[in-house]
Amino acid sequence: MAKKLRICETVLRDGHQSILATRMRYEQMEPVLGLLDEIGYEALECWGGATYDSCLRFLNEDPWERLRKLKSNLKNTPLQMLLRGQNLLGYKHYSDDVVEAFCNAAVKNGIDRIRIFDALNDPRNMEAAIKYSKKAGAHVQSAMVYTISPVHTTESFLKVAETLVEMGTDSLCIKDMSGLLGPADAYDLVSTFKKRFGELPIDLHSHFTCGLASTTYWEAAKAGVDIIDTAISPFAHATSQPATETMIEMFKGTEWDLGLDLDKYIPLVDHFRKVKQQIAEEFNLKPASDVIPAVRRYQIPGGMLSNTQNQLNEMGMGDRFFDVMDEMPRVREDLGYPPLVTPTSQIVGTMAMMNVMMGDRYKMVPNEVKDLVR
Repeated sequence: MAKKLRICETVLRDGHQSILATRMRYEQMEPVLGLLDEIGYEALECWGGATYDSCLRFLNEDPWERLRKLKSNLKNTPLQMLLRGQNLLGYKHYSDDVVEAFCNAAVKNGIDRIRIFDALNDPRNMEAAIKYSKKAGAHVQSAMVYTISPVHTTESFLKVAETLVEMGTDSLCIKDMSGLLGPADAYDLVSTFKKRFGELPIDLHSHFTCGLASTTYWEAAKAGVDIIDTAISPFAHATSQPATETMIEMFKGTEWDLGLDLDKYIPLVDHFRKVKQQIAEEFNLKPASDVIPAVRRYQIPGGMLSNTQNQLNEMGMGDRFFDVMDEMPRVREDLGYPPLVTPTSQIVGTMAMMNVMMGDRYKMVPNEVKDLVR
């Protein structure tokens, strides 16, 4: 019998982070939490990433209280968060005792699964978070951030994965935050991991930014991937994940049939469509809606595309968006091809924006750029 493919649903975290700059309030989630809990997901990603910052900076919410409320309404589905390794949910390294305290608090307040990554794919920056998350009782999913460069190969990703497995991870995630992973490369990467790690679960997280993600998921399923990340359709596609409903239909009747009931999504889609409109109107935001194949050149993660456009609009520089996008790969090459994910995406993005604004490259260099290349 074929192994069942499972879904991690992202509508409560990466879906709105990618489409509408992480502006969904808890009160906009609460009415449908019971419905989400009945679906039968492998996990529901609902915390971490930029949600912590957004709760405090824009929404006037206590992120810990949000987590406790989510847990009280989601009794049957494991709750997942995204953690930036030694950076936790911030933008700098914290001491090991702070990492331990944070991981304990996250689990105590309701988190079941912690996806841990480092922007530079350096396992040393993930080791403490892995150790203390496991000690607190969480399922640890260690993520490698996928990128394309002369130095990033299947062999280099495998080497990182081997170190993470030695550290005791419970599952692995290929985190394709910019939607760069093509179908053929996905098949190669997943099949290599499955051959090396056997029954260790492999999760593929991609974005629809380039328009490749659905086909990439299909090839990953053929290669043996265990879990795919998707978002309910109002918060899917563009710079987010493929739509959950589309994936249910795509795999229906195949050996990877997801076994989920599409009828249960009718009220969910109706609810989140209204929420999407509410957020856009409240914060004067334009939801991300375009597929941008050229992002394979820019290599910008989904959430950053919408945030960059909004920042430029606020500065009266909306017409310079593609100038900034063109500058980003040049800055990335200058800095040694770091994968572009928080916080490196912000560091490279800020430097690119400053270069465009100044008209003279590196006339001013932020301390974060200097720290990155040391």
